[in-house]
Amino acid sequence: MIDGYLLRYFLAIVETGSFTAAAARVNVTQPTLSAGVAKLERELGVPLFIRSARRVELTEAGARFLQRARNIMQEYNAALGEIGEPARRRALRLGLLHTVPASIGERLVRDWQSIDGANGLEIVEGSDAELVTRLDQGRVDMALSLMRAGADKYTPVAVCEEPYLLMMPEDHALAGHDPVPSDALHSTPMVVRRRCEVLSEVSRHFTGHGVRPPLAYRTVQEERALAMVAAGLGVTVMPASYSAPGIVRRRLSGFDRTRTLAVLQSPVAMALRSDVTRMTSLIQEALRRQPAPSRAMP
Repeated sequence: MIDGYLLRYFLAIVETGSFTAAAARVNVTQPTLSAGVAKLERELGVPLFIRSARRVELTEAGARFLQRARNIMQEYNAALGEIGEPARRRALRLGLLHTVPASIGERLVRDWQSIDGANGLEIVEGSDAELVTRLDQGRVDMALSLMRAGADKYTPVAVCEEPYLLMMPEDHALAGHDPVPSDALHSTPMVVRRRCEVLSEVSRHFTGHGVRPPLAYRTVQEERALAMVAAGLGVTVMPASYSAPGIVRRRLSGFDRTRTLAVLQSPVAMALRSDVTRMTSLIQEALRRQPAPSRAMP
């Protein structure tokens, strides 16, 4: 029988792409990790990795073993949840998409803490892909993220549909237009949100209209992008659920992309189903209280 720690070593290498990073993730030395992988390869009778100076790749046998290893770890985590949690109720682990407004996270914390007898709450931020990985591994119980094709395994509950809008300083010369003509922004500096899910589409939109706005600021922090817009540094495209003093939100002519936010449940965290249901209701209520034109779903 394969020891669970060997599977954790194997999956950590796959997910991080290196022995060094994998060792740090599972809190062992690199020699210990390497010895564990060698033991796993001996037990399976096949090499799992091709090692080079630059990267680590799976062998054909390693690629076949990957899904089996993930399935085993999912079953193991599910068993821990079903057997261990009734005796010690743990915190609900919630994943939040990077581009969900901080105000929603703050409201969820306050609302959760106001519930009598509620368990603790742990929140982790991540990209859409990162949160899906955490759900698959049972490292979060649920996530507020994007609704994507193929999400059925996560029992998705759509909670909000919203457009992407142009955020402008309230005293901008084009603030009186709605929609704002795209070609009128040719000399307006742009604040770039590096985690924007539609960043490439926004770039293609402006290029298609013959517009190459100067880039005034790049950031991975959504609220900082808003602050720079409010200060008059430039404009940016953001989901409609964002707002801030000193900013007006306008449609961008010809750009009609929207996004749907959904609550996704971990397929291996069934022991906290009641907490997931309760948090889903709080998320729906928090989104209903966001400023229009976001459309919360019942």
